Amino acid sequence: MEPILQTKLSFAPWADPRTARLPGVIPFELDDWLEVDTAYGAQMALRDQLIATTPEEVVALDESARPAALELLDMLLGLLPGLGFGVTSDEVTRPDGVTVALDRDWPMHTMGRLLQCDICLMQPDPTGETDESVLTGAVLCFPSGWRLRQKFMKPMLRIHQPIEIYTPDLAARVQRMMNGVQEGRGLMRGTASRSDAHLCDPRSEGELRHGTNTSKYIRVERQSLVRLPETRAVVFTIHTQVVEPSALTPEQAEALKERPIRLAD
Repeated sequence: MEPILQTKLSFAPWADPRTARLPGVIPFELDDWLEVDTAYGAQMALRDQLIATTPEEVVALDESARPAALELLDMLLGLLPGLGFGVTSDEVTRPDGVTVALDRDWPMHTMGRLLQCDICLMQPDPTGETDESVLTGAVLCFPSGWRLRQKFMKPMLRIHQPIEIYTPDLAARVQRMMNGVQEGRGLMRGTASRSDAHLCDPRSEGELRHGTNTSKYIRVERQSLVRLPETRAVVFTIHTQVVEPSALTPEQAEALKERPIRLAD
């Protein structure tokens, strides 16, 4: 399969001093949350295929999270016209011309066929067993080294296993940040890695295969947190872009020389 690549990188975390250094979290207005980039059509065709053929791998929703999923769907329907979508009471026409039925019985499937970004719902544990937020719903078509089925209904610390640097102390700090997400204004950060252009890269825990310092492509994830006003769920979105270095702007390329992406040998 030919790699799905953007022709330009809309966000380079290493090029902005605010996102280049840890923790690299900055606020944003909801009008700047979502985007339709140069690989929209190709990425959406792959998402359509994955959701149709392997829904058990890429979509999950606990019944406790259904109100949050429906609230998010309604919020998105209000934002989509500004991105070039045609929205009616029962269907949405995407910028690539594909029409998607609005199926409120399957809200995560529907949202996964509208947006390039993957979507995770984070909420208080419905069982009360942990104080951490739990992954209660998701559409995850473009994971970078993890599987939804292994992380679904798990708290943050468990979700990040076996990442050694994700310690209980870091988990507590992340939870405080999530608790602090305010309605009407999101928080975002970015990650950048060398990649071999596997846009959909699910791997089980312990399968620590990554790109190398000589990998051909650069993979960037724009990760955002948004609070839903009614259910109070936190929406975690991941917009993935993969580019060749030649697609970088001169400013992005120069900044990358100053702050290169380094991977362990």
